[in-house]
Amino acid sequence: MSDKTQDNSPFKKPTVAVTGASRGIGHAIVKEFHNSGWEVFTLARTPFSDVCPWAEGIVQHIEIDLADPVSIRAELKRRLGNRGLNALVNNAGISPKAEDGGRMSATGTSLEDFQRVMMVNLMAPMMLCSELLGPLQQAKGAVVNVTSIAGQQIHPFAGSAYAVSKAGLSALTRELAFELGDKGVRVNAVSPGEIATSILSAGTEEMVEQQVPMKRLGSPAEVAEVVSFLCSAKASYVTGAEIPINGGQHV
Repeated sequence: MSDKTQDNSPFKKPTVAVTGASRGIGHAIVKEFHNSGWEVFTLARTPFSDVCPWAEGIVQHIEIDLADPVSIRAELKRRLGNRGLNALVNNAGISPKAEDGGRMSATGTSLEDFQRVMMVNLMAPMMLCSELLGPLQQAKGAVVNVTSIAGQQIHPFAGSAYAVSKAGLSALTRELAFELGDKGVRVNAVSPGEIATSILSAGTEEMVEQQVPMKRLGSPAEVAEVVSFLCSAKASYVTGAEIPINGGQHV
């Protein structure tokens, strides 16, 4: 990212908030922004991860439960003070499994589980955009929602509630892009496919061989770089887009 100091505030560093930032794709996104000179706030339901390689990270970390509407509302806005927010990355997502570790079907998912998935994966991004609209508008900022290929087609491992929530997040991305465009806030999404993280399901390698034209897993860094681009001035006329990052799996 070449425009490291793009900011309409008097502060030198642009500021980004990333949810679900403690591992996998979220951790790679945080590293990408940190290495590009951004001030990074991380939001997760777990404590600051000791594998994060920056000293200031522990004081920039906010523990919140995205399943709890009350937990979402105040802390980041308080820490920002009068500053704008250059980017918000809604990366957090949950995908509960059946007792045997298998995919949870639509009719086999309890209402409680369905509601919890919707809250974390869909409602929390909407609430964060609403709560942080002032700082985002002040900085002419960008929002990037992390959706999934499971929101576009049946996936053998991702559960039904997860798929529905990600399809909803795609629709929310379009709605917010339409609504916030004249306020100077861009809203886009990235849609990862099979990415090499610690939570891959058994059988993923075989699926990649059969369904992914590039015949390999993606890396979290490859997702992070696209997120970084969408938050940069290089994407200044891009809004309402959803970029698939899946090695061609969607075709």
